[in-house]
Amino acid sequence: MTGRRTALIAAAVTVLACVLAWAFLARMYAIPSSSMEPGLQAGDRVVATLLTPDPFPVRRGDVVVFEDTKGWLPGGGHVIKRAVGLPGDTVSWTPGEETLRVNGVPVEEPYLAPGETPAQEAFEVTVPEGRLWVLGDHRSASADSRAHRAGPGGGFVALDDVVGRARFVVWPLDRVGGAGADPDAFAAVPDAPVPGART
Repeated sequence: MTGRRTALIAAAVTVLACVLAWAFLARMYAIPSSSMEPGLQAGDRVVATLLTPDPFPVRRGDVVVFEDTKGWLPGGGHVIKRAVGLPGDTVSWTPGEETLRVNGVPVEEPYLAPGETPAQEAFEVTVPEGRLWVLGDHRSASADSRAHRAGPGGGFVALDDVVGRARFVVWPLDRVGGAGADPDAFAAVPDAPVPGART
């Protein structure tokens, strides 16, 4: 009887630990649109690890979940996009170029939807301190930082609004796998210069 009781207590502790870990370390989010195709499709359910408090900084290429505090969505909620520019970065695209540039370096983006160009209109932005520049992978179908430049926040996403990184697709079962983070695509990009630093 003692062995059975010990097993039940161990099982209860394990279940409680899993529930607490889920509550504090991860959340599930639904993908509502095609803006992150092909990696994330409408109807996918993804698990995001939470960044509160932030144990690891957001990297270029991470797929991030952020709270919509600037009215990007009717009724608010959470948005999932790819972090392309970090604080201090200059992100640009010129029509005719095959790639974005981040801090002057061309970035090949293997995760883009087939046939997509890096953008539809020219832009150049420098990301303010404490902000991110985010883009969808299906650029022509994504209302991302580019689409909100004239709105509150200038299209930039506050790091304080980022709740986590999308890690895994968990539903539907035939799409179970990674959520498409690709920091390696930005490996050649130098860090942005620190304001006021001597060179």
